[in-house]
Amino acid sequence: MKNIRYGLLVLALLLSFLASAEAQVSIGIGLPNVSIGINLPMYPALRPVPGYPVYYAPEVDGNYFFYDGMYWVYQEDNWYASSWYNGPWSYVEPTVVPLFVLRVPVRYYRQPPPYFRGWHANAPPRWGQHWGQGWEQQRRGWDKWNRRSVPARAPRPVYQRHYSGDRYPHQVEQQYNVRSQKYRYQPRDRAVRQHFQQQPGQGGRPAPAQRGRQDAPQMRDQQQHNQQDRGDSQRPDRDNGKGHKNNDDHGRGHDR
Repeated sequence: MKNIRYGLLVLALLLSFLASAEAQVSIGIGLPNVSIGINLPMYPALRPVPGYPVYYAPEVDGNYFFYDGMYWVYQEDNWYASSWYNGPWSYVEPTVVPLFVLRVPVRYYRQPPPYFRGWHANAPPRWGQHWGQGWEQQRRGWDKWNRRSVPARAPRPVYQRHYSGDRYPHQVEQQYNVRSQKYRYQPRDRAVRQHFQQQPGQGGRPAPAQRGRQDAPQMRDQQQHNQQDRGDSQRPDRDNGKGHKNNDDHGRGHDR
C-alpha cells in the first residue's frame, strides 16, 4: 500500500513538473514569429543617431533601433527585426544584420550587455571580437565606410502612433495591409529588403511554425554554412550607400 501511495506521489510530482516546464517553454513564443518580451504600450519616440541613417529610442528600456523602414532590437545576444514597433519579431542571423545597424555606437545601446564594458562609447561594438573570426571573415570591412556620404534616413512610421492597446494589429498580414496604405517607403538596403520581403503578406514565404527565443542560437548554427553564398546581401545597394549626404534633421518634428 505504501508503495502505491509513493508511486502516485511521484507521478503527481512528475506531472506537475512537466506542466510547469511546458508553461515556461511557452513564454516568449509568438505566432507566426518570435516574441522577445518587449511590450510597448504605444509608439515610441525615435531620435536620430547623429551621423548615421538610424534612429534609436531613448525612452525604451532596451537596445531598440529603427533603420530603413524596420525596427531592430538587440537582446540576449540576438538580433530581431519587425516592421511594427511592438512586433511580432523575427530572428536575424548575425551575418545578415544590416551594416549600419551594426555600426551604431555603443552609447546608443540603452541596455548594453556586460561584454560592452570598456568599449569606446563613440565607436561601434566590437562584433568581430564577440562573434569570432568566422563572423568577421564574412563581414570583413563592416566597420569601414565613408562617413561623409551615408544614406538618408527613412521617414519615421508615425502612422503607427494611432495603433496602440486593442487597436494594435498583432497579425502580420494585418500589419502589412495597414503599412501598405499608410507608409509607402520601401527598404533600400539590400539586406533589409530581403528580410522585409520574407515576411508573410509581402511576397515572401509563410512564416515558420511557432518558435521561441530559445531556438535562435540553434538557428545560427544551422544556417552558418549557408552564409558564405550570401555576401551580396551583406552590403547596402550602391545607390543607397553612396552619394547621399546624411542630414541629421531628416524627419525632425515627427515625434513632437
